[in-house]
Amino acid sequence: MRMQRRFAVTTVLGLAFGTALAIIGSASAQTYPTRPVRLIVGLGAGSAPDILARYVGQRLSQRLGQPFVIENSPGAGTNIATEAVVRSAPDGYTLLLVDTAQATNATLYEHLNFNFIRDIEPVASFFQTPFVMVVHPSVPARTLPEFIAHAKANPGTLNMASPGKGTGPHLAGELFNMMAGVDMVHVPYRGGAQVMTDLIAGHVQVAFIGPAVAIEHVNAGKIQALAVTAATRSDLLPGVPTVAEFISDYESSGWFGIGAPKGTPPQIIERLNREINATLAEPATTIRFAELGGKVLAGSPADFGKLIDNETEKKRKVVKFTGMKPD
Repeated sequence: MRMQRRFAVTTVLGLAFGTALAIIGSASAQTYPTRPVRLIVGLGAGSAPDILARYVGQRLSQRLGQPFVIENSPGAGTNIATEAVVRSAPDGYTLLLVDTAQATNATLYEHLNFNFIRDIEPVASFFQTPFVMVVHPSVPARTLPEFIAHAKANPGTLNMASPGKGTGPHLAGELFNMMAGVDMVHVPYRGGAQVMTDLIAGHVQVAFIGPAVAIEHVNAGKIQALAVTAATRSDLLPGVPTVAEFISDYESSGWFGIGAPKGTPPQIIERLNREINATLAEPATTIRFAELGGKVLAGSPADFGKLIDNETEKKRKVVKFTGMKPD
């Protein structure tokens, strides 16, 4: 009898403690945030990810009444930024700008001090952009089938520039190599501006770049756009076909979202997701994202988690195919 009574008391206390934690968590979410929030970006100021982070951060500041401070922590292919967030307190006050690079790094690096998939909670996706496959006018191809035929006839002679090993454009090009059965030689640069300079000069022949960057030079005839890498055509280049129109199931896009350290209270994650999606529903956001060559990518934390899982698996196949190793 005494043991039964002790068990009952313990059970009641445990339930009460759990209820108290739930109430505290709910109250914390209702008042969150009460101080500035850091949003860590793994690339430098002025980069496309930085511009997106500042836009979303500004809108969250306005909606939630606290500053969302962008902190740039470039280096090691965004691994420095990711580890900084992983090591932070899971209280919603340190967030991570998540993009294609983290999905690639999860398969590219074997000995990191963290596990991105395990240690970062998906909060919300917000932006998606295709890449545009562009070539120098000296390449004797004006359509994608012509390019593939030329590349197959001249393996290893076409240099494919990218803003760096493991970046979204690099992986888009390697996926094309794999699925088209061609052999373009990867030439990594330190950023997109250098890629464009050397492509226009003819020092490299091929690149995969953002449509907002490409359109001016395509219209000026300095480069030729052959295809976009997303599943649907780009509004900025509606006359340019998708790669998938010629290579079934090909798709490679850049995407961005927000992540938080593992263990962040679900109520805080849900509130951030709700406010981000409210921002994405604003017409001004649609216009701004279109100017940047992309579109709104709204969804739940679970939707974002599924995207990360799918993209990581896709990148794993490309990394294995190329035998790519980190520098």
